[in-house]
Amino acid sequence: MEPPPIPRSDDDGVGAFFDLDKTTIATASMFAFSGTLRAEGLLDPHTVVRALWGRLVFKYLGADHDRMEDMRNSALRLCKGWDRARIDALVRETMEDVIDPIVFEDAIAEMEAHRAAGHKVFMVSASPEEIVRPLAQHLGADGSVSTLAAVDADGKYTGEVEFYSYGPYKVIAMEALALEHDLDLERSYAYTDSVTDLPMLEAVGHPIAVNPDKALAKIAQERGWEIRTFTNTIPLRERVNEHARTGAVVAAGASALAGASWLVRRRKRAA
Repeated sequence: MEPPPIPRSDDDGVGAFFDLDKTTIATASMFAFSGTLRAEGLLDPHTVVRALWGRLVFKYLGADHDRMEDMRNSALRLCKGWDRARIDALVRETMEDVIDPIVFEDAIAEMEAHRAAGHKVFMVSASPEEIVRPLAQHLGADGSVSTLAAVDADGKYTGEVEFYSYGPYKVIAMEALALEHDLDLERSYAYTDSVTDLPMLEAVGHPIAVNPDKALAKIAQERGWEIRTFTNTIPLRERVNEHARTGAVVAAGASALAGASWLVRRRKRAA
């Protein structure tokens, strides 16, 4: 069955918020880059095996609060001492090779439909900024919010986190983006696969469960939310509009930095 058409807005007050892992791409982004990190000598074979096992768990059991916490803490311990600039460069250099083959064609089509309807498109993910930000730019998104790892004065990861873009904190990020871009969340859309993102879906007027885990599928059915299945992947170079992709780079980067700064300031005030 074809999804209902996205109505065109009379103004720019509508946003579309996309989760990343298993919603925009077919697997967890951190697992996708494990081969790149191993090739650079940052991961040993034992760690890669553990990552592959975690990928299987993530694929077949989904992500609950405890699994998300375990993944976050493991990643923070693993990357402690790594140079952020080096990781950022690695991701950008290998983006097309690693991510292009696993992007859902349906997700790209949905983003294009929102742009055609005059909507703003954002990526809101618990994955690291170093992955989410360049991918959002690669897709021509208007902005992104992601998990921010703390770094020391030398630009190396400390093993701590500045902002965890997860659960209710995603809603804080979405509210910040809505304020920045003058969006009405009640008229906006959100796409995600995990029950851990229930607050994200509840924050908008058009929640859409994509490839939902069992818990989210049950809630979506009970509440009459739209449920979508994204399966087909396609290389982005064959689908993404080049003009939209390059034209949004500056806007996406500026929005990501502004949103991150606002969120960090908010956390410090709340501390």
